[in-house]
This record gives sequence, C-alpha cells and structure tokens, in this order.
Amino acid sequence: MLQNTRALRRASAAASARSAVTARRPILMFAAAGAALLGITLTVGFVSSPAAGAENVVSAVTQLAGPEPLAKVADEASTGLIAAHAAVDAAIDLNAQVVLSGLDLGGAVTTVETGELHHDINALDERAVLPGMLLTVLTADTEKKTAEVVAETATLQAALTAAQEKKAADDAAKAAAEQAAAQAAAAAAALAAVNTPDGARAAARDMAASRYGWGDDQFQCLNSLWNKESSWNYQAYNPSGATGIPQALPGSKMASAGGDWATNAATQIAWGLGYISSVYGTPCSAWGHSQATNWY
Repeated sequence: MLQNTRALRRASAAASARSAVTARRPILMFAAAGAALLGITLTVGFVSSPAAGAENVVSAVTQLAGPEPLAKVADEASTGLIAAHAAVDAAIDLNAQVVLSGLDLGGAVTTVETGELHHDINALDERAVLPGMLLTVLTADTEKKTAEVVAETATLQAALTAAQEKKAADDAAKAAAEQAAAQAAAAAAALAAVNTPDGARAAARDMAASRYGWGDDQFQCLNSLWNKESSWNYQAYNPSGATGIPQALPGSKMASAGGDWATNAATQIAWGLGYISSVYGTPCSAWGHSQATNWY
C-alpha cells in the first residue's frame, strides 16, 4: 500500500511539474517581447547601445520564452522531483531499518540526512511561482543533492548488510557452540550413567539383545559372571593385570573396541560380549566354565 501511495505521489508530481511550468509560457513570452522592444527602443531612440548586461538579460529571457526550452525545463523539474522523492523515501526506509536492527555498524554513519533535499522538494512543489531560470538552477541543485543522498544511502545499506551478515555468522557460531556444549553435556551424562553398576548392567542387557540376540536367560548368566569378576565396576583392577568389568588380561586388549576403554564401561562391555561370543558362544557357557575353573 505504501509503494502504491508513493508511486501515485511521484506521478502526480511529474504531471504537476510539467503543467505548472508550461502554464507560465504566456507570461515569459510577454516578458521576452517586452525586453526585446526595450532593447530596440534604447538602440534607436535614446542611446547608441544597450545598457550594460541588457543584451544578456534579453537573450536569456528570449531563450526561455520559446516552447522547447520551457518544455525541457518542465521535464527536467518533474524528473528531478520524482528522483528526489524516491531518494528520500529510500533513505527514510533505510534509516528505519537501521534503528530497528539495533546493530553496531562499526563506526559508520547510521543516518542518511535528507533535510536539504526535503527543502528542495518543497521548493519544487512551489515551482509555479518560480521564474524559469531559477527553476533550472533549483532543478540542477536538487539533482546534485539527490545524487548525494543516493550515494549515502548505498553506503549505509552496505554497512547494514555487513552488520547483518556478521550477526548471522555470530548467531550461527553461537548456535553451533551451544549445540556442541549440549551434546558434550549429554555425552558426559550418558557416560556417568553407564559407569555405574546399574547403568552398566542396563547397557549390557541392551547390547546383548541387539547385537547377539541373547535374552534374559543369557543375561542372568552374564550378570552372575561379571558380578563375580568385577561387581560391574569399570575401574576394577586385579594384580594379575586383569582390568575392568570383563577383567580383560591385559586391559589394553579392550582398545579394539574403543580408545576410551579405560574410562567407559560401555566400551568394556562391548569388548567383553565379543570375547564371550567368540570363545564360549554364549554367556551361560562362559559362566559354566567359570564355575568349573574359576576363570573364563
């Protein structure tokens, strides 16, 4: 809706600029004719040459009196007014964006000043009462100020875009750091849980079922076996060198299941289940061997 209103305003400004200036043609033509007559009278009747500067004044007014110069003045005024309105609108919109963003622009100017251009726009809005020559000068000045506002707007837009991109990058980095911290916290909590005897038993039950298809009957044997070996303590150590929940001898054997074998009960369980499967086939077979020989 705002864009439509601006477009209508600019279209109206263009139409009024042309009609207002060309409506003054009769006045300018009359002035030009009077000036020309005055020049002739001075030359023929009273003095031998025109007064100083009279020829320049007559020439300037006569040029403005013709239809083509007046039409050109009107076109330039209307075009300049449209461009000025557009520049001011863009600057005002950008100024609002900067304020709403609340971003640090790194020392860049945070506002495009449009006061002087506003003044010229108001003057052009009163163009019907301006002489053609003054209107030409005012139009040129307006075009210059419009170009300055456009350039300042582009500079501010670049600063805002850079600040927005920096914020996006900072937000992404912060989110990634928070996610990594959350994952680390979750991993630490999971590790702390599995490193308790009850947590280790729960992990072993799930792993035995999912990886080997062993049910509760086999888990009961496993529970008895590792209760005897380590009481499900991942830090258990025997002077013989047997280490961890499954009492691997030496403990470094468990590195095949993970580099954290010394600190993670789940890694020790994974190695221990693999050992039982490859050597005894099932936990109950390993438990039977342990009962018979006091080792497995």
